Amino acid sequence: MSSPTPLGSFAEIRTLIANLPGPDEAARTAARAREPQLTKPAGALGRLEDIAEWLATWQGRHPPSVDQPRVAVFAANHGISTLGVSAYPASVTAEMVKNFVDGGAAINQICRTVNADLRVYEMALDEPTADFTQAAALSETACVQALAYGMMAVEPGVDLLCIGEMGIGNTTAASAVAAALFGGDANDWVGPGTGVDGDRLARKREVVAAGLLRHRDFLSDPLEVLARLGGHELAGIAGAVLAARLAQVPVLLDGFTSTVAAAVLERLKPGLLDHCLVGHLSKEPGHTRVCQHIGKAPILDLSMRLGEGTGAALAIGIVRAAAACHSGMATFTDAGVSGRIS
Repeated sequence: MSSPTPLGSFAEIRTLIANLPGPDEAARTAARAREPQLTKPAGALGRLEDIAEWLATWQGRHPPSVDQPRVAVFAANHGISTLGVSAYPASVTAEMVKNFVDGGAAINQICRTVNADLRVYEMALDEPTADFTQAAALSETACVQALAYGMMAVEPGVDLLCIGEMGIGNTTAASAVAAALFGGDANDWVGPGTGVDGDRLARKREVVAAGLLRHRDFLSDPLEVLARLGGHELAGIAGAVLAARLAQVPVLLDGFTSTVAAAVLERLKPGLLDHCLVGHLSKEPGHTRVCQHIGKAPILDLSMRLGEGTGAALAIGIVRAAAACHSGMATFTDAGVSGRIS
C-alpha cells in the first residue's frame, strides 16, 4: 500500500478532522424551496424527500443527481482469524477478491444492475493484522497509512460513494471496536458473522472480551480503538468516509463492519457522519445498536448480512430515484395542476 497524502500520525488526522467543510446551506435551501412546489401532496414521498435534500446538501449543488456512483470494497486479513472465530479460513479473503475481479460475486451483479462503478481495494492481504488479544492489531503508523490509502477511493467525478468490505474475521474486529466505542461487553455486540454458532460463537465472544481487556487502558481514544482492535480495511473505510467529506461526496455505508468503521469518526467529532446514510440494516445483531448510537435509520431492511457493499449498492437505486423525483417532477405551475386549497 502506498499513502496518497502526507498523513503520518494520529495528530495530523485530528488536525484534518478539525477543519472539515460543513453542509452547503444554499443547496439545502434550494431543495427545501422546490419540494413544496412539486405535483404531489406535501410529504407524500416520505423519506425520498429527505434523501433528495440530503443529497443536494452534501453534493453542494441543486438539483442533485446520481450520475457516477462508486462502490468501494476494502479487503484485508486479521490475525484473530486463526483463533476459530469464523466459519471460513483466512484464505477466503484473497479468493473472494479474485471473485470480485472476475465478476462472480453478488456485488458485481448488483453494481451492473444499478450501473455503478466497482473498485476493490486490496489492503496487505499477505500481511494480516496482529492478533489483538496479544498486541495492537495495527501500529499507529500502519493505521494512518491505511486511513490515507482509503482516501484514494474518492476521485474527481464520483458523486455518490458506497462503502463495503471483505475480510475473514472482520465482524469479530468490528464487534470489539463497537464495544470499545459505545460500551457493553462481547455478548452485547458479537453476532454470527459468517454463520458461526455454538462453540465457535462462544469462542468469538471470548476473543472480543480478551481484546477489550488487553487494550482497556487505551480505549478512550477512538483512533487508538481503531488501531488496536480494528484492521486495515476498517481504517481504509474511515479514510474513504473522511475523504468524501472533504470532497463533498455523499456516502452510503453498508452493513455492520462498514458502519462501525465509520462510527470511529463520529466518536472523534459528532456530526462528522452527517454526509453519510446507512444503505441497509444488516441481520448482524450489533448493526441495529450501532445505527442507533450514530443516529442513522437504514434505507433498506432486506435481512441481508453478506457485506461486500451489497446493501449500500442496492440503496443507490433509492437515492437515484429520490434525486430524479425531486429534479424531474413538474411543479404545480408548470403542469397546470391546482395546488392545495388554503
